[in-house]
Amino acid sequence: MKLGIVGLPNVGKSTLFNAITNAGAEMANYPFCTIEPNVGVVTVPDERLDKLAEIYHPEKYTPATVEFVDIAGLVRGASKGEGLGNKFLSHIREVDAIIHVVRCFRDENVIHVDGDINAMRDVETINTELILSDIELAERRADKARKMMKADKKYEAEALFFDRVTEELNNGVSARAIKCSEDEAELLSTVPLLSAKPVIYVANVPESDIGTDMSNNAEYQSLKKYAEAEGSEIIPICAEMEAELSELEGEEKQMFLEEMGIEESGLDRLIKASYRILGLISFLTAGPKEVRAWTIRNGTKAPQAAGKIHSDMERGFIRAEVIAYDDLIAIGGSLTVAKEKGLIRSEGKDYVFKDGDVVVIRFNV
Repeated sequence: MKLGIVGLPNVGKSTLFNAITNAGAEMANYPFCTIEPNVGVVTVPDERLDKLAEIYHPEKYTPATVEFVDIAGLVRGASKGEGLGNKFLSHIREVDAIIHVVRCFRDENVIHVDGDINAMRDVETINTELILSDIELAERRADKARKMMKADKKYEAEALFFDRVTEELNNGVSARAIKCSEDEAELLSTVPLLSAKPVIYVANVPESDIGTDMSNNAEYQSLKKYAEAEGSEIIPICAEMEAELSELEGEEKQMFLEEMGIEESGLDRLIKASYRILGLISFLTAGPKEVRAWTIRNGTKAPQAAGKIHSDMERGFIRAEVIAYDDLIAIGGSLTVAKEKGLIRSEGKDYVFKDGDVVVIRFNV
């Protein structure tokens, strides 16, 4: 899973990136500090995996990972190449989802490219640039479908659909907000539209707001209302506080969170939100050699899930031996005991993997 961190210059993107990845991206109080995208890989916290590791003492412990990409600040006119915009937009095309950092704090010592703080104006600036970059792609697809119509009338519906997409984009509607049938949604997914990517809005708020309902932060409230109307996730985070938190571990980290009145770090909340918006789950494999989490899309059938482990497993799939994590832990975590008690199910090719399934794949090639 690859998540792209975007936003205007100086909203706290690189501070947040450094805090959640400890990757040491350069930070500076001027636009375009980040030219080439910084990349950091973060392990996905999973208490289930930790528990299985305690039981099996495996030679290898492999959690799922998330790749965060710190993309340079976009500015008005990016879709026309302003501020190296075309280059930055191409970086966004490569990610699965967008983390849109929006400044919801006031600090006269931190420059704002537009001179003052206005969360909704900032969101509109970024969304407009993504939409403008999509219009040409939608128009080209509609034109291509019209040419294909000359040989086959079945392309008429496709041409009409992408004409509608183009019209909606021209009206300022993001591709992800365009109402589509199931077939149309599949068509839309064949074009790499930036504004179609799922979004998590990260409101970068002052530390004094963390642990409160933020009713006094007008910028956050307007962003929250917008995100909810769009059906997107919103997470309030103080990037500076996350930077402090990243320096702590274990009990110190837990005490810090409790003092701030929050249960989880911004990173944990971001990862959980990412899994939700992308429709992802994890299944687990466990044994003395390795305990590992595998990330798949919700709804994935057993052979395709097995293919995440190795292509031979998908090709020669026979069955999956499955037990739910909670059921396994209830009997002490031993797959051998689970088998003796008849708790392991034998599932065939039509079985859809569930989050937390602990599996053994049987295959033959």
